[in-house]
Amino acid sequence: MAGLFAHTLRPAILAAGRRPGLRRAAEALPVTRRVVHRFITGETIYSALDSVTALRDSGRCVSVDHLGEDVSDADDADAAVRVYLELVDRLGCLGDGAAVRPLEVSLKLSALGQSLDRDGEKIARENAWAICAAAQRAGVWVTVDAEDHTTTDSTLRIVRDLRREFDWLGVALQAYLRRTLGDCEEFAAAGARVRLCKGAYDEPASLAYRDPAAVTDSYLRCLRVLMAGSGYPMVASHDPAIIEAAPSLARESGRGTGEFEYQMLYGIRDDEQRRLAEAGHTVRVYVPFGTQWYGYFMRRLAERPANLTFFLRALAARRH
Repeated sequence: MAGLFAHTLRPAILAAGRRPGLRRAAEALPVTRRVVHRFITGETIYSALDSVTALRDSGRCVSVDHLGEDVSDADDADAAVRVYLELVDRLGCLGDGAAVRPLEVSLKLSALGQSLDRDGEKIARENAWAICAAAQRAGVWVTVDAEDHTTTDSTLRIVRDLRREFDWLGVALQAYLRRTLGDCEEFAAAGARVRLCKGAYDEPASLAYRDPAAVTDSYLRCLRVLMAGSGYPMVASHDPAIIEAAPSLARESGRGTGEFEYQMLYGIRDDEQRRLAEAGHTVRVYVPFGTQWYGYFMRRLAERPANLTFFLRALAARRH
């Protein structure tokens, strides 16, 4: 079953996530919208803030993401910036309780104009700078999300540039890309916060490991590098093998429990999130909100057979 999912179902789901016609059909189905709320807090900042409060009350940290990507004009990018500036301001007003690490927002540079035909990288850099400057004033962290491989070089150039002024800026790296071990070595040596995830896009075998076991092996190699470096590793995974391995890799490098963190997605393995937090680990939950949820939702279905099963059962229940 695992092989069928990885090699057949997953690519098909990711391809469906890029089709506008399917997006419109899915968004029109009431049952789809109900199931989506397992993975997405809602469509407004207020819904995200409600989830932030509940998660913090349970001893967990958060990273809030305004859903949206691949904007096609500068006005849409400007609109995304305005949402993030409001979000950062409201998160800053929440303050931080004792023993709770800073609140965080996650950015997709393609939502800030990176893919625009004219000066896209420059526009995205300027927009990200404005958000980072506001976040610094508010005491909020920022991490730049990873997207498909065509954006990686541009994204890392922007991150390097921004870290000259905002050295607390985090970056997400995807372990399934063959290049990522080298990127981990670079950012670990630079003392960066690095969110290491497996990867959620359909990439060619020439650039990415496609076998699940090979992806896990790559992840653990990359994580060992991050633990041995001078930065702050963020273990973004729901994989039990990786979750179990992280503390021993930390100990190998002389790190304590508070010198790395786990990250998981909103709505996935909530019991495990709570268990880790109660055991004294830092657990940060990725909290997405917004109206442009389709692409994110399809990537979640493609990540784990359990997510797809949940969706199909909800559809079947609706028909009866």
